[in-house]
Amino acid sequence: MNLHQRTDTLTECDREPIHHIGAVQSFGGLITVDGAGRIVHASANVAQLLGLAALPETGTPLAQVIAAPALASLTAALAAATAPDAIERRFGLDLSAENRPFDCAVHHSHGLGVIEFEPHARNDFADHVSMIVPVIAQLEQASSLGVLCDTAARLVRQMTDYDRVMIYRFYPDESGEVFAEDRHEDLESFEGLRYPAADIPQQARELFRRNRFRIIADMNAPAVPILPASGPGDAPLDLSMSMLRSHSAMHLAYMRNMGVGASLAIAIVRHDRLWGMISCHHRGARLPPYSLRTVAELLSQTFSLMLDRILVAQAEALRERARQLNDRLLLRMAGGVALAESLPMIEELLRGTIPHDGISLFADGEYRASGEAPEEAEFRIIAPLLASTLGGATHASTRLADQIAEAASFAGRAAGALVLPLSRGTRDSLVLWRRPLERTVTWAGNPQKAAAAPGELLQPRASFAAWHETVRGHSAEWSAEECEIAARLRRTLIEVILRMSEDLTRERARAAEQQDLLIAELNHRVRNILGLIRALVAQSQAEALSVPGFAAIIGGRIAALASAHDNITEKNWGPASLIRLIEGELAPYGGIDRARFRLRGEDVLISPEAYTIIALVVHELATNSAKYGSLSASAGTVEVSLARTAFGDLAIGWREAGGPPVTAPTRHGFGSTIITRSIPHDLQGEADVRYRLAGLEADFLVPARYLSAPGGAARRSPAPASAPAPAPTARPAAAASQPARVLVVEDSIIIALDTEENLKRLGVGEVRLESSVEAALAAIAEQAPDFAIIDFNLGGESSQPIAEALRAAGVRFVLATGYAEGAASFARFGAEAVLRKPYGMTEIERLLAGD
Repeated sequence: MNLHQRTDTLTECDREPIHHIGAVQSFGGLITVDGAGRIVHASANVAQLLGLAALPETGTPLAQVIAAPALASLTAALAAATAPDAIERRFGLDLSAENRPFDCAVHHSHGLGVIEFEPHARNDFADHVSMIVPVIAQLEQASSLGVLCDTAARLVRQMTDYDRVMIYRFYPDESGEVFAEDRHEDLESFEGLRYPAADIPQQARELFRRNRFRIIADMNAPAVPILPASGPGDAPLDLSMSMLRSHSAMHLAYMRNMGVGASLAIAIVRHDRLWGMISCHHRGARLPPYSLRTVAELLSQTFSLMLDRILVAQAEALRERARQLNDRLLLRMAGGVALAESLPMIEELLRGTIPHDGISLFADGEYRASGEAPEEAEFRIIAPLLASTLGGATHASTRLADQIAEAASFAGRAAGALVLPLSRGTRDSLVLWRRPLERTVTWAGNPQKAAAAPGELLQPRASFAAWHETVRGHSAEWSAEECEIAARLRRTLIEVILRMSEDLTRERARAAEQQDLLIAELNHRVRNILGLIRALVAQSQAEALSVPGFAAIIGGRIAALASAHDNITEKNWGPASLIRLIEGELAPYGGIDRARFRLRGEDVLISPEAYTIIALVVHELATNSAKYGSLSASAGTVEVSLARTAFGDLAIGWREAGGPPVTAPTRHGFGSTIITRSIPHDLQGEADVRYRLAGLEADFLVPARYLSAPGGAARRSPAPASAPAPAPTARPAAAASQPARVLVVEDSIIIALDTEENLKRLGVGEVRLESSVEAALAAIAEQAPDFAIIDFNLGGESSQPIAEALRAAGVRFVLATGYAEGAASFARFGAEAVLRKPYGMTEIERLLAGD
């Protein structure tokens, strides 16, 4: 709850066009060019930065200002920045051919190419690159929101050396709180302080959602104007995506009032909404190199992934609590007890789940109440207004009298209300009440000074010392979890009111059972996805020569996974369109231009277990084509053909033409491995890639079991098979010796390759990879390994036959799984241990040692 709600949606700060500021910060320069490569704008310091005799005039060809090699790199970067709000980065470019390298960021702004540059940190660049993997590894270990935020604050401060780093979390009313903090020991703590919503204007929030990084190197440095101030059509230059954009005088005054000399802010975005901020403050001027800032930005992206993992797990636990509550309620009311007579039972079930001081139930014209609740006459006055004023859904309020004035008569006993309407258009409802409290909210300075009277200029607050506000007449807030449980309870009560038939009761039991299976399957899929992402990060390192290279490679692959995940979850984890996948991957490279992209054949739906694999293959093909193949040339084309074979399998053909001459690569990187091995290993299909001089050719075969026609029913993955209980395997009394041969049975080639690499780093001489029960049994029969890691669920197959063969051969083995439950059933396979996904070298090393 925001205790100082805005009376209008546009604050004084929102009236200032902060994206049309017309100036940049002095640590870098800016040039804009039109489609013909002629300069349109230049910051006043360009000549000084580049060693020019004078500032380039409007209309000057960029080629007269920038050296040819750097110009070619910038031109290619502008061509690659095709997606909305895309920013391309290039590091260490010698713009003036004087051995003075610069770091550059380019983007498009209303038809103009924007080039920004600042001096390159030549001596520290390699150190910045080396930070990436250790930082991500530390974030991956966080198991709770508090630990994740504390770890992120500590890591960012260690990397950037700011005096203070805060993790700032927003509330639904857009006010915020400093949730975690790492600071210099002589600074006072801001942790726990609240900030009103007006401290971050709406337009600033929207800018942060689009451009998630903002730095101010020196609050006292004069801004450098952009000349001319207006461009084509007399329009000001839009600096929404700029890294150098100067800032409003009001914001600078606000920060100086806090004693801040330099700042860095990184937005935390979840589901395309602003969840919070990583905010860094320094008492003096400070400018971390662009490469180090890029590492910090990558850390924030990893933070968002880990945040989503933790919040999804919390949501699963909440749904389970709500389901148990609803099942108990239905079981207790199955005897036909009238709803009006069921209040004591409802209150007993709610006790300890949703804290409350009183409860009211109005059903079929009868009123029942318990605890601190309105009298019957008082409730009958407000009953007709509950649905008409608050709507037909669950509604939470800390002071109901603010919405329904008639509730003021009993607000001294029951102020806060959680209202559950039980029928549409009637007065029936269940209401949980909370007493009014006198409580203290600690703000960072007086929040009243974050707003201005109409027509007056807002003056930034001069004090940010803890400012305590005593709040009376409001109850404790209803949490999002409590509101979710109440919404589920409401649905259950409505079912009771409608007198569910016996058939519907049986259907609910089946639905509850299915929900349990789906929750377990969701746990499994989330863990598998995290394992896949961890393997992608580890395997992609060798391909990256720089921070932006690593960010682009891993960012593209994770984006392909995310897009595929969106497509299959859109259909409740059902089969999704292959054509939609292909068009989505090719769109950034001119895929929507049918002159460059031809697609032959009918659409086909791909099952979820195969969809992400094919998405990664298509992503690598498109990326390679854009870098080296036909899509890197303006006249190049790609043709994709889809056809069903006589056996019902899907044949996919990829043909490139019109690009530069093709030669076979001298070495195969991880991207090539994804293209050539993913479909054969994960799907037991086929892949054939040929490097023709005229263009790349590739053919793939996807087995029919992963396909369905458009409009067909979704194919569900079978539930994991239950295993009989064999005799327990005796555990060695002492740690086993290091195995010489290890068998890895895993149906994801990316996870398998990462496991293979970790095993070899640990000194294992021979590692054999298999992806199916049949292939694994053949490998054991050919030569029994010393140790085995087998995936519990191999694309729907149970690993039980492999476990039996390994036990018969006396081979130690462990089961790898993404399922959160069922460890006891896994143990019946005879496994020495259960290896939870995602796992890495540390977990494997411990298992090899027999710990």
